[in-house]
Amino acid sequence: MDRLSNTVRPYAWGSTTAIPALLGVAPTGEPQAEMWMGAHPGAPSRTTRTTARTDTAPTASAPTASAPAEQALTDVIAADPVGELGAATVEKFGPRLPFLLKLLAAGAPLSLQVHPNLDQARAGYEDEERRSVPIDAPHRTYKDANHKPELICALTDFDGLCGFRRPLEAAEAMEGLGVDSLKPYADLLRAQPEEGALREVLTAILTADPEEMAETVAAAAAAAERLGGAYAPYARIAHHFPGDAGVIAAMLLNYVRLQPGDALFLGAGVPHAYLDGLGVEIMANSDNVLRCGLTPKHIDVPELLRIVRFEATDPGILRPEASPSGEEVYETPVDEFRLSRFDLSAGAAPVELTAPTPQILLCTAGAPSAGDLALGPGESVFVPAGEPVRVTGTGTLFRATVVA
Repeated sequence: MDRLSNTVRPYAWGSTTAIPALLGVAPTGEPQAEMWMGAHPGAPSRTTRTTARTDTAPTASAPTASAPAEQALTDVIAADPVGELGAATVEKFGPRLPFLLKLLAAGAPLSLQVHPNLDQARAGYEDEERRSVPIDAPHRTYKDANHKPELICALTDFDGLCGFRRPLEAAEAMEGLGVDSLKPYADLLRAQPEEGALREVLTAILTADPEEMAETVAAAAAAAERLGGAYAPYARIAHHFPGDAGVIAAMLLNYVRLQPGDALFLGAGVPHAYLDGLGVEIMANSDNVLRCGLTPKHIDVPELLRIVRFEATDPGILRPEASPSGEEVYETPVDEFRLSRFDLSAGAAPVELTAPTPQILLCTAGAPSAGDLALGPGESVFVPAGEPVRVTGTGTLFRATVVA
């Protein structure tokens, strides 16, 4: 197995303190939003493997071991996909690690967004390829042909928006602000069946005159600041994105606060945004995001309105299901990833985690060991398929793998 060296992404919405505090290092003063663990080509983890080389010196008669060389995990897997991922994983997902594991630290709201399903992603990717839209173009929507289901598990109190709430609840929330320009939206939410109401109101918000919408947002933000309580999240969102239509769109969604250990699963078409907190996130290995607000990035309103699922849902907070081995599993309806957690106590028996699938083990507290590799908070290892691994010590360890 390999200790991983991971990249921290400095997105503007990131917390300046949460990831450094977990790692036990001094903050840099810059936002540190996500630490990626996996084999995503945008920022693959790096490992140190001992490689064989042929010594060309005259006295050499056989290959000798070179000094350990750091390699991208993408290259390690590409050199031996079946050996690293296992035959079943390669057969099901191809010669690549099908998930990406992250530490996510939100100090400000992320974009209001949805993800496509697999068929939509393939069709969108093929369409942009046919139109020769450069893969790195800022206006490119589909960066790959994969879907992006994801799961976020809170390490601290974690605030987010997830799925549409009932139209009548959204109407009451808008009316409670006492802003005249919100009344037409509230009336529409009360006047139509659920799906039609949500579709018409979100479309109206996202296509409104920008100047008029900015005035509405300013008035709503002032009222939310004054009222506090259930309105406080919208005041915070507006503070970061003044005048943004996403502030009003956010009022259509369920607000949820996760306690440490709670999780949310985000399937295709479910509108969502993370607002604040530190968590472990796992997702299918994809970059496909359609945004409609709370971001300086590309916004594709027509495509988002085509992809989003206009149905009111309960946010569905997930809590792990414990097994006899002590493994606590977050059950999801996808095969690209499986996330579980171990709370390892002093004196407990070693935990055997050998599996026919690839694994990443992430420590978030304490000082457990995976084999002979001691881990501290924020440290992780990649375990190839079939590699024997025994976990000992105390602390909290997350296990990411696939269902193959």
